[in-house]
Amino acid sequence: MNTIWQPSLDGIPGPKYQAVVAMIRSAIDGNLLTVGTKLPPVRELAWQLSITPGTVARAYSILTEEGVLEAAVGRGTFVAPPKAAVLDDVWSRDEPVRGDEPTGMVSLFSPRIPDMGQVDVIRQAMQAMAKDDPWYFLNYPTRDAYRPVREAVQRWLSSLHLGAFTEADVVLTHGGQNAICATMQSIFHGPRPVVFVEELSYAGFRRAAELMRADVVAVPMDGQGMSADALERLARTHQGQAICVTPEVQNPTGGFMPLERRRAIIEVAERHDLQIIEDDCYRIDTARAPSFRALAPERGWHVSSVSKSLTPSLRVGFALAPIGRSADLRRAAEYGYFGVSQPIAELTRRLLSHPEIFDIAAKVRGRIGEFVRVAVNVLGGHDLDWDASVPFLWLHLPSGWRAAAYCRAAEQTGVQIRSADEFCLRDGRAPQAVRIAINTHVPLDQFEQAMQNLRRLLDNPPEQISV
Repeated sequence: MNTIWQPSLDGIPGPKYQAVVAMIRSAIDGNLLTVGTKLPPVRELAWQLSITPGTVARAYSILTEEGVLEAAVGRGTFVAPPKAAVLDDVWSRDEPVRGDEPTGMVSLFSPRIPDMGQVDVIRQAMQAMAKDDPWYFLNYPTRDAYRPVREAVQRWLSSLHLGAFTEADVVLTHGGQNAICATMQSIFHGPRPVVFVEELSYAGFRRAAELMRADVVAVPMDGQGMSADALERLARTHQGQAICVTPEVQNPTGGFMPLERRRAIIEVAERHDLQIIEDDCYRIDTARAPSFRALAPERGWHVSSVSKSLTPSLRVGFALAPIGRSADLRRAAEYGYFGVSQPIAELTRRLLSHPEIFDIAAKVRGRIGEFVRVAVNVLGGHDLDWDASVPFLWLHLPSGWRAAAYCRAAEQTGVQIRSADEFCLRDGRAPQAVRIAINTHVPLDQFEQAMQNLRRLLDNPPEQISV
């Protein structure tokens, strides 16, 4: 570590973890911490600052997520190079960038879906497109040109309970996150809009809202998802404009919101004139209940993609607005990014129109289910929430483990998982739980060994609880 830097929180206001973030940023800006400098271990810096290790770990996690720091497994945490320098390095490489994990590391951060034939479909589509009319590669996208693509998406979504819609209502986006941003842009108005999210929720909701200068309010949950009573109380004190929910596959818990709870949420939304954004990106099986768009056609917005069912590499998503609001959503898309590129749109059409695509999606689900069953066989003796058609598991940690400490210990055994802290607001209280994503890109026996590593940690918590 650079010995010139003398860590101190004196005079830095706000919560301790935010003060640590500000302190490190200031040191980097002042060249006291230069690119490649190794930061002190979590416990050492905590001791120097007279704060808990968990507070330092949270600050490191925030700065790593933002690209200010980078963590090297087994070596420590370092000041990361500027993003521009990283991009220059990527473009200067001769070999393709695969994004694989370090040797021996099994990443269970995000789901990795198997190839059950969709890669061949994509390759064949690319080869056919290369021989197509040059028009595909020379013109700006237009709504008329994309009609066949939207029709393919409509067929892909036809088995869901989405309410009435035509191909003209489908808006193509660059993945589910882009669809969330476009939806929020269609809804939000005023200088400081407010959006309600589940207290444990997909971080993309928060990031999209912050991008649009919106305030995010966390709503308590129970076993059925967002609490309607808690939403009612918060809606009375916050002038909200929208609610974000993941009712079919709650991210990160994997829970399902039953029909009765959806109707209760809608009643609150109607009383307080709230729009409802439903993120359906993690559902890979048949929907078990009507969507919010079907139940509340005047205020339900639906977002989905093919990232978890077919491939995340295309970055293709879909958004549907409530009845009468499609023009608003199209305007946000057209003004925001002028549409998905023509080659990607045509590739999506060919993929979703393939006669075997629904069979391929079923095989993807089946393979994911095999990995889930292996995980359950190993970890099932602990407090585990799972479903064979959900590409992740939610593990409640036993007494003696804190989520951050468990994730660090897991990484030392070669397994990367996400702490519950990553799914709550930065000032919220997270449970002692972790999300374990399914990675079908590793051999099944290697995945099982990763589960065994996690099981050994669960069975042998530290004598002293790390905080």
